[in-house]
Amino acid sequence: MRTVTVVGASLSGLYAARELRAQGFDGRLVIIGEEPHAPYDRPPLSKDFLTGRAGEAQLALTDSEETEGLDAEWLLGVRARGLDARGRTVLLGDGRTVATDGVVIATGASARRLPGDGLGGVHTLRTLDDARRLREDLGRGIRRIVVIGGGFIGAETASSCTALGHSVTVVEAATLPLVPQLGAEMAAACATLHRRGGVELITGTGVAGLRGTVAVTGVELSDGRTLPADIVIVGIGATPNTAWLAGSTVALHDGVLCDDGCATALPQVVAVGDVARVGGSRAEHWTSATEQPRVAVANLLAGRTTRTLRSVPYFWSDQYGSRIQFAGRRRDGDTVRIAEGQLTDGALTGGETTGGAQPDGGFLALYEREGRTTAVLSVDRPRPFTRARRELVREEGQMRTGAA
Repeated sequence: MRTVTVVGASLSGLYAARELRAQGFDGRLVIIGEEPHAPYDRPPLSKDFLTGRAGEAQLALTDSEETEGLDAEWLLGVRARGLDARGRTVLLGDGRTVATDGVVIATGASARRLPGDGLGGVHTLRTLDDARRLREDLGRGIRRIVVIGGGFIGAETASSCTALGHSVTVVEAATLPLVPQLGAEMAAACATLHRRGGVELITGTGVAGLRGTVAVTGVELSDGRTLPADIVIVGIGATPNTAWLAGSTVALHDGVLCDDGCATALPQVVAVGDVARVGGSRAEHWTSATEQPRVAVANLLAGRTTRTLRSVPYFWSDQYGSRIQFAGRRRDGDTVRIAEGQLTDGALTGGETTGGAQPDGGFLALYEREGRTTAVLSVDRPRPFTRARRELVREEGQMRTGAA
């Protein structure tokens, strides 16, 4: 294999490039990035960068010394528009082509948008340029902000906006934010962080549309209410960037379909990060983007799947001065046990948070099924969480060994 092309100068793309060199690939390495920026860290965009505690220099994932050591050709600010797998060629938006022997697909995902979000004052938060525009808008004085979507991006952005002194309302169509990830009981506990942070949380109500002519003036809800808004932040999830692969023979279904080793059905083509559906699931988390490249590159260089992922899913979120951490594989029907700390009982009524199970001082919760721990959640209990996560990884490893 003389040339490997990494399509996507993302976190996972950079890690793939590092792994290629670490695992002995000494041929031509090409890295293609649609954004003009060198690889940067996305999690701080909704937190420290938005609040001004971190600048762009702190977002950089690499430096000039490492860049030189990778000995790669960086093609930044150019979009991949096609993959000719038979001809082993990546087609670029500016008309150029890159002949290659192997391909790492690392094109990530794009923020979902709402109809009418072309109005002034309407933002998504996925890229550095998104964050620049939002930060500039937030600096123009106190604003009424409506965040659509109570997931991690929405919650983190709401937290940052209220820390800057803005009036913030979060609208979540589901009965509670984060129910798919945490289950109803723990989602209720974490939802109280919004109220504690001074943010109004409206749940069980969708968005019917945005109001305004040139700039947004309000958000119309499906229940007939209209929320006045100077700024609207849309955080309703992301769509994997696979449009450039249309017409190729790469199998797609909400991402690039891969086996448990990040390998596609095409020889010498692997996928990593937010765009990759590995073993039937797609994980938009920092840890997945950093763990998958090691396995993917090993299989790419071997020409077949010799290694599979064995990691336990993990994610974290910083909201309102608290850190939420979760690891494992929760399923409906799992029981939840509070192992440390306590929850204050309350209730969620009227589609708005007026109480709820409140994490006073933080807690550690264990999800259990048939006598074993399946997942662990903590709010502000990092050390106990680390121990519980380590034990979860150990138990899962033992189960795999036993199954083998």
